[in-house]
Amino acid sequence: MRRKKPLRGEKSVRGKAQVAPRAPDAADYARLPRAQLAAMHAAGCEILECYRVLRKGGLNIVGEVLRGQGTFYEMEHYPQNDVFDAESHAQYYYHAHRAGEHGHFHTFLRRGGMPGGVAPLDYPHHEPWPEGDDQLAHLIAISMDDYGYPTGLFAPNRWVVDDAWFGAGDLIRMLDGFRIDHAFPSWPVNRWIGAMVVLFRPHIEALLLGRDRAFADLRRALPDEDVLERRDIEVYASMPIAVEQTVAAVRLAFES
Repeated sequence: MRRKKPLRGEKSVRGKAQVAPRAPDAADYARLPRAQLAAMHAAGCEILECYRVLRKGGLNIVGEVLRGQGTFYEMEHYPQNDVFDAESHAQYYYHAHRAGEHGHFHTFLRRGGMPGGVAPLDYPHHEPWPEGDDQLAHLIAISMDDYGYPTGLFAPNRWVVDDAWFGAGDLIRMLDGFRIDHAFPSWPVNRWIGAMVVLFRPHIEALLLGRDRAFADLRRALPDEDVLERRDIEVYASMPIAVEQTVAAVRLAFES
């Protein structure tokens, strides 16, 4: 992978996550509403099916996103101009700039797809946030390994993705709206990323709540600073994941 300078000439920061929330386990799944378990079970089956059809062709999730995109440069978005669904207003892209992974997906929901009543945090920010129809909310990032499979989830700081900063409660409400219902750049990838948000929803909720706790702690510790723009704070919360283990645990809870 050929490297180029990060956006706006900033150095690429690789700081550790502020918090690492506990990953949900079998006992947590057993307490979930039946309808959510059913949705998670179906999403797990969808993910495994995407892997199956890609493997038959010697392909993987990351390779599909990078196919036909030329040289893979650090910090560039893949595919170019991102992936956007004009009906759901969901958006994602893939890029790389962190150690310990091949790259990661960033997932978003734009203003047109947000549920009513959600609003960015009333916070005295120093940098402009996207507004109006350009307003977008970052949901979660998915870390990928060199073989094209997910290894973790993380919630970044605002400056990393240049979004509007919504509280965890509003972001959790937005998760239902994330879907990419078309075939660009790859039908299996779009099905996979939507299913990942459903299967790992308990993990994502824990990460977003952990993100807000870490953010609140930093605001108290640094009351005179805009901590959402501190370049030494890249990730607020992170969590490793394992698809096959999670699918098996969800299936057990669903069939019990």
